[in-house]
Amino acid sequence: MASADRTYDVVVWGASGFTGRLVAEYLVSRYGVGGGLRWTIAGRNQQKLEEIRKALGAEAAGLEILTADSHNPETLDALVKQTKVVCTTVGPYPRYGAELVAACVRNGTDYCDLTGEVPWMRKMIDAHELAARESGARIVHTCGFDSIPSDMGVYFLQREAREKFGKPCVQIKFRLKAIKGGASGGTIASMLDILTEAQGDREAAKILVAPYSLNPEGDRKGPDSRDQTGVVWDADADAWTAPFLMSAVNTKVVRRTNAITDYGYGRDFRYDEAMMFPRGAVGLAQAVAVTVGLGGFMLAGTFGPTRRLLERYVLPAPGQGPSEAERKSGFFDIRLIGKLDDGTLIRGRVTGDRDPGYGSTAKMLAEAAVCLAKDEAQTGGGFWTPASAMGQALLERLQSNAGLSFRLE
Repeated sequence: MASADRTYDVVVWGASGFTGRLVAEYLVSRYGVGGGLRWTIAGRNQQKLEEIRKALGAEAAGLEILTADSHNPETLDALVKQTKVVCTTVGPYPRYGAELVAACVRNGTDYCDLTGEVPWMRKMIDAHELAARESGARIVHTCGFDSIPSDMGVYFLQREAREKFGKPCVQIKFRLKAIKGGASGGTIASMLDILTEAQGDREAAKILVAPYSLNPEGDRKGPDSRDQTGVVWDADADAWTAPFLMSAVNTKVVRRTNAITDYGYGRDFRYDEAMMFPRGAVGLAQAVAVTVGLGGFMLAGTFGPTRRLLERYVLPAPGQGPSEAERKSGFFDIRLIGKLDDGTLIRGRVTGDRDPGYGSTAKMLAEAAVCLAKDEAQTGGGFWTPASAMGQALLERLQSNAGLSFRLE
């Protein structure tokens, strides 16, 4: 953990990008400038950052602008030495994030991001885990819709299970009931890059599909199999289910939380994610349509000519995203079904009040950064997940400030 005498609590790296600007807007509205939270914006292009500062309004006029280059270690060292926490939205992270992670590890600076690139996370863990423990840097990936609702939702339901029954659930099912919100070009570009990398790199492909690939070495086995790929009837949910695109990231994060917290959920804990649809013919047809559509998108994304057609005519370009009206009208509604060893069920619900990819994600990431900077540290240095690094402190911030709700059904 960075020392208290640094100039800033939080530096938002990539503030001139679409999501970075949303994070900065949120921090201005929630914490102001020059108050109890010492924060500022940073990026590569001074002029663009000045435009963002101006767009943030008169209150943001006092924000200092910091610049650095994602591929220049000296400039990154100079940047991260000034802050307790670096909050980064600059992706795709395999292209622009590795040197920043290394700089934070070298300088004992805490770090949080929005990555969902599992092979890259594994690469960062393997390369820097020991050094992060020595420097005290807490590195926390996946602090947006990937994977805070999943990771913190399981944390919440397990806490409730212990309080009510004296023991954790042996299985939890994540079922996405409803969602509304647009995707940005940057997120889609990252997804397509992951698919392309997996197609050309057998090791990356193994990491992407192996259920426990983010667990520490020696702990990469367990009762879970690969993520759902077809339509399945779920009696516990009383619903048809289809594959959920983000499960390839979220499930591995939840399992890593369990492993690095000394198996607080149990060594036989099982976890899976899917989208849910109503019982009956209509729900079955919807589940089939989603499954076929998802499979077609993934196939088209890995084949060069069709990917280029998607990028040119269908998908938004990097830097684009949903409008303010779309973000405000968006939401997500997740149901969690926990099962104890005696078959008892406990049900939870996680909701968000903005579109998941941007409006809600920006608030989640910002609160994760503030939590790392301001709340009492629960861990030492190393690579953590949101739940293992911040636990109850982050849960309270998300509910008080970020528009998320965690409750029992």
